[in-house]
Amino acid sequence: MIEGIIINGAILGGIYALLAVGFTLIYGVSGVVNLAHGAFFMLGAFMFSAFGPLGVIPALILAPIFVGAIGSIVYRLTIHPILGDDVAIMVVTVSLALIFQQLILLRFGFSAHVAPLVEGWTIIGGVRVSYMKLLACALSLGLFFSLWIFITKSKIGKAMRAVSQDREAAMLMGVNTERLYMLTMAASAAFATLAGVFIASSLLAGQASAYMWLQPLFTSFAIVVLGGLGSIKGTLIGAFIIAYAEHLVANLAPQGGQIVAAVPIVIMVLIILIRPKGLFGKRIEME
Repeated sequence: MIEGIIINGAILGGIYALLAVGFTLIYGVSGVVNLAHGAFFMLGAFMFSAFGPLGVIPALILAPIFVGAIGSIVYRLTIHPILGDDVAIMVVTVSLALIFQQLILLRFGFSAHVAPLVEGWTIIGGVRVSYMKLLACALSLGLFFSLWIFITKSKIGKAMRAVSQDREAAMLMGVNTERLYMLTMAASAAFATLAGVFIASSLLAGQASAYMWLQPLFTSFAIVVLGGLGSIKGTLIGAFIIAYAEHLVANLAPQGGQIVAAVPIVIMVLIILIRPKGLFGKRIEME
């Protein structure tokens, strides 16, 4: 049992890091608490399924591009006009999530099949693990650290850091903040899409549901609150803490499987009460 908790917790933590980093990214750069993040996660899984007839690799490329474009458009049309009004943004984004849910129900129905990228399984430390779970974890961590390097080393990444620290000063230096926010929203939606594909194909028996957006929203929100809103380093650490906490409760607590969904919420509430800024509470943290 202990071996299973260690191995499966590590795999889940890697995937959760990808799930939450998009939430962290858009907040760290623009200060937007995007409650439609879970909807992009759900939409991504369905778009991967829709592009599936073209092949797994084309679908894996096209789905995040498509959902990323939707994220950019959503930002420009609905969030940009109310930027700075946090309550209005939360109301609008959660409303958008419900709209996306209904559109998916109308177009695809309740569920869709999400094909695994690879088949088969192996034994690690006496624990049976599917190749899809291992691949999902490896790709998630690879994408996470690629984003980290991009933000710390690239010109656009440096612009994101500048805007997160002082928007007015960045604008005076020639940074187009509106375009940068749209790009950030697109990237956030694309990362949520890939997380949706990986989780549906490796952890949800290859099934995407129109109602699957709410739990990932709570989980990603709990991770970024735990790590510190806007902290990429905190997101990584928070993802593994939440993942291991879920596995410990599921395997060791009485009726753990029935209460595991509440674990991220309970941890989030405790962190808010004990340490409101989280582990690394800054607008955006790159170190």
